Order: sequence, then structure tokens, then C-alpha cells
Amino acid sequence: MNDHLHTACVSCGQCTLVCPVGALHEVDDTEKVIDFLYNPDVFTVFQFAPAIRVALGEEFNMEPGANVEGEMITALNQLGADAVLDTNFTADLVIMEEGTELLNRIKNDQPLPLFTSCSPGWINFIEKNYPELLPNVSTTKSPQQCFGAIAKTYLARKLKVDPAKMRVVSIMPCTAKKGEAQREEFLRDCRPDVDVVLTTREFARLLKREGIWLPDLEKGKYNNEWMGGYSGAAEIFASTGGVMEAAVRTVYYVVTGNELETVDLEAVRGLDGIREAELEVGDLGTVSVAVAHGLKAAREICERVKNGEKQYHFIEVMACPGGCMDGGGQPRSKKAYKGNLLERQKTIYKIDKEMPIRQSHNNPLITGLYEDFLGEPNSHKCHELLHTKYTDRKKVVKHTIAEIWEEIKAKN
Repeated sequence: MNDHLHTACVSCGQCTLVCPVGALHEVDDTEKVIDFLYNPDVFTVFQFAPAIRVALGEEFNMEPGANVEGEMITALNQLGADAVLDTNFTADLVIMEEGTELLNRIKNDQPLPLFTSCSPGWINFIEKNYPELLPNVSTTKSPQQCFGAIAKTYLARKLKVDPAKMRVVSIMPCTAKKGEAQREEFLRDCRPDVDVVLTTREFARLLKREGIWLPDLEKGKYNNEWMGGYSGAAEIFASTGGVMEAAVRTVYYVVTGNELETVDLEAVRGLDGIREAELEVGDLGTVSVAVAHGLKAAREICERVKNGEKQYHFIEVMACPGGCMDGGGQPRSKKAYKGNLLERQKTIYKIDKEMPIRQSHNNPLITGLYEDFLGEPNSHKCHELLHTKYTDRKKVVKHTIAEIWEEIKAKN
């Protein structure tokens, strides 16, 4: 099922964006989704990631960076979805879990730095290339997987739906999300938390096949009172540096009891391969953070940590250049690559800036989820549903990219 786990490939899908003849593409799972939608015994729940809303429009001749969140909600309802929700909700949840994990590690002298775990391409990379650093990887699942776990427990209970009849479909900017959803560690009661993952491109094909033209649609709204809202911090997950910025907003509040005076953390924004910042966080003192995107930068930051070159507390790594907004499942474009990317990023930060709530800990639906179901961040129930562990896969990969490169150099 997950054959890529035995190769050096990390399934990031960047090859599908740059293949000059279009020969490389993701496995198409649209038929599975259609089967769910037309099965009266199946309750279909859709989630879509923050990066989708700023890129999907390009598949319908809209301007790069157009925010089509409302049109997506309408389109999914027209397709026959039983529930349409936003992965941003569990992005806020991940910040609560990961931020608490970071604070516990700092206070209890546990392994530092803490690496983020939202990018499955990055997880594949570290499992296969730097398994000795796995104790430093956050145990918090990605927002996609947290969503699946919460949907098939909390949401199923609220909606009085049998979890065995619920199917969770993710619309993601990332090809590696397909493999993530199939991992054995994300099975509960022999069922996956996320049943099918469609990339942005697949979702566009599905809509066109069903005769739905996105620009013609009215903007819909979420109508779920339990998982239908998110903060600005969740939206910036779509851009490199966004997870770090969102986490800092909440960690600062938890430690000091005050909101950050300047919510926008400019030091971790931008498109440089590696970016660093230091912040004064109350009693914790100076907290050192770093952001890396792209596998070249991921390797460099891992080497820095291994060699003790610099001491960090928290590091965000994304496998794809630019982060999720340029994931391997996003629209291909003959237009200037960087131009599209910058327009997507501009809209991501605009959405955050215009949100009435810009910090994950201020999302009342997240507060309600903990009060009604989870208890508190990092509770036993949270660890049961929202946390995981990763595996040393270097021993099952015949040749890592680094080893192949060393062989080539030796021969020459």
C-alpha cells in the first residue's frame, strides 16, 4: 500500500509540477469519492486545507491567489457532501497540542529542538535520512489526521452518525497526504481516520466532470456549530513559516498571560530557504526558532542540529518550497512560478489579517472541544486521538539520495 516507504522518495510530488511533458501525476482517487457520494449508506465529510482556497481558482481561469473558500463550500454541497468543514479548525487544534508539547519539553529538559510534524513529505524525509532525530519530532499528528480522528469520534457523536458509516475525504495541496492517510499508525478499529485524499488538481477535475464551474457559484458558509470556525493563525499554515508564527502567538500567551503586542511575526516570513528568529517569552527567556522549506534546506537544518552548530528550541520544516501553498498537488502553471506563489502567499496573509480572531487559543470552538470532549491539551484522550510516533525507515530503504550521491562522487 505504501511502497514509497521502502524507497528514497518522500512523495512530495514536486516532480509532478515540473515534468516537462506531464507524464508524472498523482494516483487519481476521484472515482472513490464519487462512490461515497452516490452511496446512500455513507455519510461523507469533506475537509479542505488552507492552501486550497488560494490556488484552486487557477484551475478555472481565475487570478492566482483568488480566495475561493465560499465557492468551494457551495461546490461541495452541490456534489452531495453530508458535511463540509475546514482543516483550519484542526490546524488551531494542532497549535494547542504542539505548543503545549514544546512548553513541556522546555520545562522538563526533554529533547530539543522540537521539529514540527505537519508536513508528511518532511516526515518521510527524516524517517529515511535522519532517524536519530526522530525523538525531536513532535508527536502531534498533522491537521489532516487530527481532523479525521475528531470527525469520527466527536463529530460523529454530535451528529448521531455511526463512525463505521462515515467517510472522511480530504482535499489537500499535497501528494504525500495520500500516503499519510494510509499509514498503519493512523488506523483505529481497523479503519483509517481519513479515507481518501484528493489533490487540488483532482478536485478541479471532479468538479468539471460533474459540470460545476467554480467562478459561477455563490459563496457558501459553514453551517456546523462544532467544527465550523477557525482563526487567522490556522490559515497561515498554508505558507512556509506559518506554523511557527501561529505557535509563537499561542505559546507567548500561555507563558505570559498576554497577547503578543505585534501579532505578525515578520522574522519568519519570506521565501529564504532557512530563516531564524529569537524572541523573549516571559519566564522562558530567549526562545530560538527556525523555519526551513524544501528538502535542501531540510537537510541543512538537520545537519546543523546534528553538529550542534546552533541551539534551537523549535523548528518548522516543510518539504515543499514555499510550504503547502506550492505543494505537489497544486495547479501546474506556465505562468511565472514565483508570481503565482507570491500572489497565493499575499492572500493567505490577507485572510489572517482580516480575521476577527487571529490566535488559535482564542477560537471558541477549540475551547469548546476541550471542555466538552478532550479535557485539556496533551491529556490522555488527546494522546489517544491526536498523537502518534514515527519509525526509523533508513534500514528498509536500499539507498538514500545522499548515499547515491556519495557513490556517484566516488566513481568520478
